[in-house]
Amino acid sequence: MQIDLYINQANDYARDIGAPVYHPQVSVIHYDEVGEIRHTLNRINCYGIFLQQEFPEGLTYGVGTYHEGEGSLMAYSPGQIGGKLDDGTRRQYHGWVLLFDNEFIQGSAIEEHLDGYQFFCYHSNEALILTPEEKGTLEQLLANLRRELETQSTSFGYDDIIRDYIMLILDYSNRFYFRQVKDMTVKGDDILSRFRQVLTDYYTRGMQHAHGLPSVKYCAGELCLSPGYFGDIIRDALGQNPKDYIRNFIVMRAKNLILSGKTIGQVAEEMGFEYPQHFTRMFKNTTGLTPKQFYDDRRKK
Repeated sequence: MQIDLYINQANDYARDIGAPVYHPQVSVIHYDEVGEIRHTLNRINCYGIFLQQEFPEGLTYGVGTYHEGEGSLMAYSPGQIGGKLDDGTRRQYHGWVLLFDNEFIQGSAIEEHLDGYQFFCYHSNEALILTPEEKGTLEQLLANLRRELETQSTSFGYDDIIRDYIMLILDYSNRFYFRQVKDMTVKGDDILSRFRQVLTDYYTRGMQHAHGLPSVKYCAGELCLSPGYFGDIIRDALGQNPKDYIRNFIVMRAKNLILSGKTIGQVAEEMGFEYPQHFTRMFKNTTGLTPKQFYDDRRKK
């Protein structure tokens, strides 16, 4: 993949677009004050939050392409790719950017909480869609952080104050992320019906013969969601993770095949298992019975 800009350090992006540099390991950019800038497809090797009024059409975000949205936040962790390939045009963006180096948060409370910041786990087509109030909260925090950075203080505790601001921004972003998950759960019936249809289509098309059992990653991709975000929605809606739902779907489908008179080997192959014993193990772990015990029990009834 062609990359226009490698953002190896927090201020690499600021220098590329001509924005002010305030701190060696933290960058806060207000797009409205920068003027028109070129598009760039970036490999981001630090942590980044892009809070924008709108994103350009065809924006690369993780492994997918994001379509324009209002009041959205995109978050990047080191090693991710984002942006739009330079096509020679220039555009005025509106919003804020926060970038900070991994070294700046090492040993801090931010590092301790990184695994809990779910919005950094996006790898597909979705961004964090903010309400006007949520967007206003983050904009105010970013403006306050930049004012603190502008002092370029050398006093004791200056970097700790910067970290506190960053952590507050991340904590609010996480709150908004889980609000979005709750909103999606309200529409959970639609997500669940689409999830089930993805699994049904997988077997109808015979994909199990070439690819084995359907994976969470595959199902999430078919629904244009990242695996992490997809998992949060399903857990919130069902109280179980997507892997368990897939396993239960497979077992229910296998039960019908067993009762139709197919052998254990035939059922295992039909469901996408490489070895019959793997199917038997999953079946027993799920139902408490081996496939043969299940068949015999049903015949007695």
